[in-house]
Amino acid sequence: MKKLLLLAVAFLSISCSDDIEDVDFKEEMRKFVIEIANYAHTVDNDFIIIPQNGQELITSTGEPDASVHHNYINAIDGVGREDLYFGYDNDNEPTNEQDTEYLTVFLDKCTANSIAVLVTDYCWTTASVDLSYQKNFAKGYIGFAAPSRELDQVPTYPTEPYNSNEEEVNSLSEAKNFLYLLNPSNFSSPSEMVNLVSQTNYDLIIIDLFFSDNLELTSEQVAALKTKHNQHSRLVVCYMSIGEAEDYRFYWDESWNTDEPEWLEAENPDWEGNYKVRYWNNYWKSIIYGSQDAYLDKILAKGFDGVYLDIIDAFEYFE
Repeated sequence: MKKLLLLAVAFLSISCSDDIEDVDFKEEMRKFVIEIANYAHTVDNDFIIIPQNGQELITSTGEPDASVHHNYINAIDGVGREDLYFGYDNDNEPTNEQDTEYLTVFLDKCTANSIAVLVTDYCWTTASVDLSYQKNFAKGYIGFAAPSRELDQVPTYPTEPYNSNEEEVNSLSEAKNFLYLLNPSNFSSPSEMVNLVSQTNYDLIIIDLFFSDNLELTSEQVAALKTKHNQHSRLVVCYMSIGEAEDYRFYWDESWNTDEPEWLEAENPDWEGNYKVRYWNNYWKSIIYGSQDAYLDKILAKGFDGVYLDIIDAFEYFE
């Protein structure tokens, strides 16, 4: 989230030494996303790539009035954006109009280039939820009003997804609504979670590969999520953070707690256990993709329709 990463500038560690002075941090993140897309498409040509936040990467210079960065645009299918209308400073409070206007310049460039825009607003009162959906719909964005920043709930309001869709959904361009359910802590088992989500009619589900630290969803559970309650198909996309390392993930080496690798940076003060990384480092990239045990490869093997890439705005930390 942009506001958290701006705070992170204050604790930028000395470990950012001379060897990164000449790094183009925005371009390195663009390259990383493009590499992930190219690799995924060697396995599944229809695999969906959706980076969240970091909208400045859309343009060639990162400025709102610049032209789009065509290589980046061509590599992605959608973009995610948090807090566009609610939650930028405080949850369930309207985002400052100037911040919204700044972000929508980039998001409108996406829709103009047939890139879907998925907006997660953090709000829960009926009036705020209704307004969030209305504003996003009016802009041609796909909205989700999350009742908790923990993303641990299937909303009870509205009772049916906003802009509910009775059609088959086999591509991102056909999706009219989505559910972002990242934290399964309110469920006792994967099957309970899958059963509840299966009773919904969301067109797109964004979910984690892992139910708990070491328990992955099975291919069968992923497949079960691909059918809406109305028996029509939908998309299931997997969350993956590429701008931070998380010490609760399968790839974490306990030795890093005392002997930090050169690519590992400071802990995010707002998210315990999350550490900034030099995302252009080849070792970090090898954790993300390129082998049977890599993160993206696990996601592809489970049959997910795409990947939702988080901490894309990590470039702000280094800048």
